[in-house]
Amino acid sequence: MSATETISAPPATETPPVQAAAETSVEYKEGQYKYAAYLPHYTLVKEPALQEFVHHDVGLRADPAKKALLVDSGATFAEITPAIGTDVRGGRDGKPLQLSALTLAQLDEVALLAAERGVVVFHEQDFADIGPERQVAYGQHFGRLHVHQMGGHIKDYPALLPVYRDFVAGAVDPEIANNTSSIKWHSDMSYEVNGVGTTTFLALDTPASGGDTLYLSTTAAYNALSPAFRAFLHGKYAVHSGASQAAVHEHRDRYIREPIETLHPVVRTHPVTGARSLYVNRLYTRRIHGLKAEESAAVLAFLYNHIEHGQDWHMRVHWTPGTVIVYDNRNTQHSALRDFAVQEGVTRRHMLRITPQAERPYFDAEDTKDEAAKGDGGVVATLTIAQE
Repeated sequence: MSATETISAPPATETPPVQAAAETSVEYKEGQYKYAAYLPHYTLVKEPALQEFVHHDVGLRADPAKKALLVDSGATFAEITPAIGTDVRGGRDGKPLQLSALTLAQLDEVALLAAERGVVVFHEQDFADIGPERQVAYGQHFGRLHVHQMGGHIKDYPALLPVYRDFVAGAVDPEIANNTSSIKWHSDMSYEVNGVGTTTFLALDTPASGGDTLYLSTTAAYNALSPAFRAFLHGKYAVHSGASQAAVHEHRDRYIREPIETLHPVVRTHPVTGARSLYVNRLYTRRIHGLKAEESAAVLAFLYNHIEHGQDWHMRVHWTPGTVIVYDNRNTQHSALRDFAVQEGVTRRHMLRITPQAERPYFDAEDTKDEAAKGDGGVVATLTIAQE
């Protein structure tokens, strides 16, 4: 070795972040519970806020007739209600059509069907058992997968969100502890800059009774308004905030990103169908930008009650083993029902959500099927705002 040579130290090995298991009623032993690998974990890291990106929706390239899905699959597709929901049963050779086995063209058509119908319900699916790698790859077909800032994930797969409740874990949600019912209508993470799009939700283990999920169509709710009131809403923007979700969470140290507030249009346009829908929800919307406090409160109170109480555009999903839901978060809202009795060590409501993000919500005054009310609009708010 020459006098000028030096010995380089080996590169430091980066320590992987800690993944802490969430509390559960039972300390599961290996082999005790089939879906123990899907129990929630929390990665103890801090990340910067998500940045806006351009989303290209796969529903735009789908065959408008959806022949590969509706005809070639051999399955039966039936409306659940006129306004929302399609039920899928059967398939070729007497076997149920499997989401896990669909072609890329059929997945594109699933996205289009969800955009048109809001919710698509599949039965007797093997999706829960195909493994996390295939589940992630499936979700990525629809868009960039969202990593929840506080909801936990399955170990080593931050984009797979388990929703788990038992005697200890979420038996009484802090958000509903002082409410007369468990209903919390919302669109998932509506405070994010890029909203959530074609979402997949499935049952891993559910109570014998209760624990259903309610869905509604915000497109049908919008269409039920008078042309004059629709025109009033066009071009209005509302503040959506993640602060309330952060405030009730028992483990603030588990947040990987700080809560944000974002401006989104009160009426948004769907990029695939061109249809308009209301984009405010009681859980995350705080105020209408530009209105005085009393004006904003009055308008939002009316919209919440209108959206939530119009049974013409509501439906209910009862979970059974193998049920998988594909829903479009852009034109629907939903609420879980925490109506089931929780028996320690016995009762679980264990679900899995795969959550692709979509475009930043926008309002286009021209690109719409709604010709009855042309208001001012066609713009996208470009700033994320702080508290006013």
